[in-house]
Amino acid sequence: MGQDPPSIHPDRRAFLALTGITAAAFTLGTGAPAHAAPLTGAVPADPFRLGVASGDPTSDGIALWTRLAPEPLAPDGHGGMGRRDVTVEYEVAADRRFTKIVRRGRAVASAELGHSVHPEVKGLEPGRDYYYRFRAGREISPVGRTRTAPARDSRPGSAAFAMASCAAWYHGHYTAYRHMAEQDLDLVLFLGDYIYEYGITSGNLWRQGAGELGEEHAAETVTLEQYRLRYALTKLDPNLQAAHAAAPWLVTTDDHEVENNYAAEHSEYNITPEDFVRRRAVGYRAWYENQPIGVDALPKGPDMDLYRRVRFGRLAEFNVLDTRQYRDPPPTDTAPGGEHTDPDRSLLGRDQEKWLYDGLGRSEAVWNVLVQQVVLASIDRTPGPGVSYSYDSWDGFTANRDRLFEALTEQRVDNPLVLTGDIHRHVAADLKRDFTDPDSETIGTELITTSISSNGNGAPTDELAELWLSNPHVRLYNGQRGYVHVGMTGAEVTSDFRVVDQVEADDSGKVTSAARFVTEAGRPGLNPVSGGTQ
Repeated sequence: MGQDPPSIHPDRRAFLALTGITAAAFTLGTGAPAHAAPLTGAVPADPFRLGVASGDPTSDGIALWTRLAPEPLAPDGHGGMGRRDVTVEYEVAADRRFTKIVRRGRAVASAELGHSVHPEVKGLEPGRDYYYRFRAGREISPVGRTRTAPARDSRPGSAAFAMASCAAWYHGHYTAYRHMAEQDLDLVLFLGDYIYEYGITSGNLWRQGAGELGEEHAAETVTLEQYRLRYALTKLDPNLQAAHAAAPWLVTTDDHEVENNYAAEHSEYNITPEDFVRRRAVGYRAWYENQPIGVDALPKGPDMDLYRRVRFGRLAEFNVLDTRQYRDPPPTDTAPGGEHTDPDRSLLGRDQEKWLYDGLGRSEAVWNVLVQQVVLASIDRTPGPGVSYSYDSWDGFTANRDRLFEALTEQRVDNPLVLTGDIHRHVAADLKRDFTDPDSETIGTELITTSISSNGNGAPTDELAELWLSNPHVRLYNGQRGYVHVGMTGAEVTSDFRVVDQVEADDSGKVTSAARFVTEAGRPGLNPVSGGTQ
């Protein structure tokens, strides 16, 4: 089974040479009691231009985030803050007016971590709304709303969350984020490709009204400063800021946060492993600096502990996967029965596989959710005679998929629900025990969200529709932009595939439902319902 090659992984001392992060910077950015960090002096005006966010809710806590950047697009990657550390205060209240403050503290925004802070607030009540804000000097941030998870052994009656993925800033406006911010959501699940690494040029800048960008944006992101600049450009979008401020997020990465289609230490573009792990190190560092995630995800050079579980009472357990960092390289032999079937190959790596299967076996949740990046269902990409597959997906690791399906069936895991991004299309699929047999048992359901903006406007149908729909377990295909709204109860999951009619001209696009499905507890699979068109 695949595992991490140890030869080029730095130890804890070596990672400092790769990233320049000190242990002190880690500690200072994660929060402390209000009296523990001394207040600093003057702070530049308007330092909260990148907004606020929260994430990884537990029944008694939440991770908060902001990053000080009065000049977000400063090419040096320091956002106009220079190299001085700044103390940031935070407050959490039971009401939007902050008359009932329940927690407060301080965190140091260090230059080493891009002046970001990630305080983890504990001691909150389960299953309720809170409001939070930050202060630096005399400057006060916008207010964010968050929500803790229900008590671990409770049985909440319902939950609502949104699925999002693939947000190439230059390809279109973030209308879907605007619509998400208007919903009453318990959680936003972001499935990867928060930024894209490609240089922004006249050839790919389809977002109309974006204005002139400096030439520094035309370069592909390779250095820490370039990744920071791309996150700053992305996070300046008001609709993204609104979606972050409206609900907690549960985030993971795919490939474009570093480089397209990378696999562990292997670059698709023949960069040597020694050079590529340096790029991965700064890519991961910039991702951490810009996400609402806690101290457990602090990168150690090119390594980041990303897979984790979030429990939503006994209603749902979210298993957040990492399908990039530990995967074996793409197969070179793509013939039927070839290398992609090798039982030693893994998409998840040995340790993550064991963690996943053990957790699924112990779960007491009604719905067991896999929050992950690439398509799990087998998709034959040659309609008619013959077969072909995409080996960047689980089809390149069929033995790993077989082990997962074996764990689901042998351990009698209740109601597997797989949430996926990556492909810039809305797809809904029944997960079959044997994908070559349409009459095979359905053992789970996969919901695949389209992109927020990547690939521009798109269309309800396109040249790939026949390919996907020729697979009988695929129940929906739509090539527009949008997101998936998921409503969950103990009896059923309702998936609403929402689409935007255009994203290139401006952010006023109309959001409608392309299709809706119900999946009943105890009866895996997709049942179409009224309210959308297929």
